[in-house]
Amino acid sequence: MSELSRRNFLRNASAAAIALGTSGGALAATAPFGPGDPYDLVIRGGDVLDPSQNLRGRRDIGIRNALIAAVEPEIPAAMAKQTLDADGNLVCPGLVDFHAHVFYRTGIGLPADELVPFTATTTYVSAGDAGVGTFSAFKHLVMAQARSRIFTFLHISSIGLVGFPVGEMLNIDYANVDAAAKVLAENRDVCLGIKVRESLDVVGQNGLEPLKRAIAAAERSGTGARVMCHIGNAPGDLSELLDLLRPGDVLTHAYSGAGNNTVVNGRLLDAALAAKRRGVIIDVGHGGGSFDYTVAEPAIAQGLMPDTISSDVHAISVNTPGQPFLPWVMSKFLNMGFSLDQVVALATVNPGRLIGRVDKLGTLQVGAPADVSVMQLVEEKVTFVDTRGNRRPGERWLKPLHTVRAGRPFGRPYAQPFGFP
Repeated sequence: MSELSRRNFLRNASAAAIALGTSGGALAATAPFGPGDPYDLVIRGGDVLDPSQNLRGRRDIGIRNALIAAVEPEIPAAMAKQTLDADGNLVCPGLVDFHAHVFYRTGIGLPADELVPFTATTTYVSAGDAGVGTFSAFKHLVMAQARSRIFTFLHISSIGLVGFPVGEMLNIDYANVDAAAKVLAENRDVCLGIKVRESLDVVGQNGLEPLKRAIAAAERSGTGARVMCHIGNAPGDLSELLDLLRPGDVLTHAYSGAGNNTVVNGRLLDAALAAKRRGVIIDVGHGGGSFDYTVAEPAIAQGLMPDTISSDVHAISVNTPGQPFLPWVMSKFLNMGFSLDQVVALATVNPGRLIGRVDKLGTLQVGAPADVSVMQLVEEKVTFVDTRGNRRPGERWLKPLHTVRAGRPFGRPYAQPFGFP
């Protein structure tokens, strides 16, 4: 054999070997799952409610590789490596709490994962726990180590809520626009925008300047970020504050009765309705002092509908009579005349879309993150209390039962290998 022929032979043989290896072992390992391949977890027999698909009915949910892989009337038992029985209970997309406090190493935050038995929540948005000076610790010591999914609004105050209960905006020098814009721009994967608290005890003589700086930081970041503005006995004319909010910004504690409210003498402020109509997001943010039936009822009746139901859960609020765990806050709205579909949407797909970082977050669509909340709809007489001591009777409430995050149930035997994306 000539040297040229030998080279051609070796070249062709090598190419054939590479092709054989690629089409054999490698492709076989990455081929799509077949119809007979089992699911990592099947949630069986639940009353599935997914507002994103207008879906309501008995279904089995198949989960594979941390994603929703199937939603079917029935999945054979042999198809499940692990099963979670949800028979007779409500199965929803994993709850998304758009206003919470989970930076437990400072301030008033609570560990997100420890809240699961009370909240059935899979995604939390930290509402300004951390500022520029504390964000790195929050990101690396808390967010990165939690099983729960966590996003955040960066506080315009560099100290965040570390000094609580002392107002973090009594010293305006803490509101460094350039520094906040830089941290926001460099962490847009987890930072949704800028948080500011506009209450007299927080801002003192600084009035609306913290809000103006929060908006400036959001705009200077170049990220198109939102501002989340807390109200509760806000300084000056509340209408002036409301007029500053841009479409897409978030008005949280919208139904607060702490003073300087969105409803005065039973009438909704024109500026509040105008904000809603131009696209300002109306967030509940119940908390320990920020939800008043005598504000919420007329406000909603006059057009200030919520876009998101959130808890404002933290170490102080959870010990108040209002009990602002997310399913309990949802239950209050359920008994205010909202449908079950509406209530679930306001705590799943709506905040999921506002977060805008994870495809199909807050849904049970095939390909969505395998985050699922299982709750019991308890039918019994119950009394709800707001943060001003007003009481309302109810007939049903949502009781957390099971929580699945990225396809792995909390409080259940671990599958091997155990890990999360």
